[in-house]
Amino acid sequence: MYASREDIGYDFGDDSKVGSKPVKPNPNIDGGWAWMIVFSSFLVHILIMGSQMALGVLNMEWLEEFNQSRGLTAWVSSLSMGITLIVGPFIGLFISMCGCRLTAIIGGILNALGWILSAYASSVHYLFLTFGVTAGIGSGMVYLPAVVMVGQYFHKRRALAQGLSTTGTGFGAFLMTALLKYLCTEFGWRNAMFIQGAISLNLCVCGALMRPLSPKDLSEKSVVRSSSEDNQAKALSHSTETIKSNGVLGDEPEKKEEATAEEVLESVQHVEIGGNSGSGRNMYGLRMLKTVSQLTLTVRKGFALWYSSYFGAASLFTNRVFVAFIIWALFAYSSFVIPFIHLPEIVKQYNLSRQDNVFPLTSIIAIVHIFGKVILGIISDLPCISTWNVFLMANFTLVTCILTLPLMQTYVGLAVVCALIGFSSGYFSLMPVVTEDLVGTKHLANAYGIIICANGISALFGPPFAGWIYDITQKYDFSFYIAGLLYMVGIIFLLLQPCIQKKQPRQKPTEEAQV
Repeated sequence: MYASREDIGYDFGDDSKVGSKPVKPNPNIDGGWAWMIVFSSFLVHILIMGSQMALGVLNMEWLEEFNQSRGLTAWVSSLSMGITLIVGPFIGLFISMCGCRLTAIIGGILNALGWILSAYASSVHYLFLTFGVTAGIGSGMVYLPAVVMVGQYFHKRRALAQGLSTTGTGFGAFLMTALLKYLCTEFGWRNAMFIQGAISLNLCVCGALMRPLSPKDLSEKSVVRSSSEDNQAKALSHSTETIKSNGVLGDEPEKKEEATAEEVLESVQHVEIGGNSGSGRNMYGLRMLKTVSQLTLTVRKGFALWYSSYFGAASLFTNRVFVAFIIWALFAYSSFVIPFIHLPEIVKQYNLSRQDNVFPLTSIIAIVHIFGKVILGIISDLPCISTWNVFLMANFTLVTCILTLPLMQTYVGLAVVCALIGFSSGYFSLMPVVTEDLVGTKHLANAYGIIICANGISALFGPPFAGWIYDITQKYDFSFYIAGLLYMVGIIFLLLQPCIQKKQPRQKPTEEAQV
């Protein structure tokens, strides 16, 4: 239709070159433990994203308890949802230094702590800090690793795997809504949050399941990817060589740092062997020095990768398609969140509360959203189908539904549009796949962190903006029209950039660079 995955691919050189020797793929890639990673990510989406979509239950309790305005109280939920996504780039730094497993475990503890401390809230402002900030940061520390690990473990079935794992959002919306309603009715909202905090500790178990792949496994995956995408490798060979020859992704500084650190560690080990007759205090000091040296090396390598991805010569922002992807993300997520927030009020204005109580429109979105993620994932994994084209078609369908929704004033009409919104928004499962195609596996954590950060900004300011438009016009129509038009601007950016990149002639390496 437009540009295929190969046309928009932007390789940062993380895929290793294919040698003449065949490499046996790791059985845990696209199978084996990879499905445990999907299961772990599925549970993370239930406990984090599902809980956030069920915060309306607690919002009503907070309104009654603290007697504050609806706008001020709503910021508690908006902060939690927004910060979960906004902290993505900084969580990428943690992943670079500590790995996905440790980052997710720490995040699970922080998220549970936020829920438990919120049970003792004395004001809405207290909830801003404990639930909005503390639980939000903890959620972000678990959410990003859950997405990144699925991308690392899958190659052939990436879209399907991401689709299956992210269906936890829809299941979680049902489960957590019912659970929080029951807990609030039986034990009160404070005890409900305390119990939910204890349940959230299961995020630590999900993090423990995120067994990291060894560098050898990742290189094998890169070889498999490269061998299956020969055309892309040939098309990008000149540009990749140019980048490497100019030092954009040169590994020499990193290798020098590693060599220096290894020399220090070897000298420490040599002293340990030769100094067995020394005092125990000196040996303890040497071991401490060795530990500090290893930790320093890990931190320096992680920070160097994180810094180069954002600000260095190999910055992700040098990829114009990726920059357009960020602009799209700034407008896209609010178009999905706004219906969840404002549909109940629209139903009330149209006197459709009786039908909506039987089968809520938001439930229709959530149910069909589950099927949309799985079906779009299966379609994208077909050999003859481009993930990029499926992603664009789903976006076109969603923006059309957003612009059409205000025109529907019957329950049946709203239900049909909501079903289409739920299905087309299933493209969320394709976002990690598209991101990985643009920047490669090595930069996936940092790149996807930027994308979900843009989504977080959209989620943070989108619903309040829609409410502000309603206060001025006394209608929600203009809120959907403006959100839809901004969404369309983001889609146009995506359409233009591949065309520009395809038209650009690839520069050959200069003689000076080759030398």
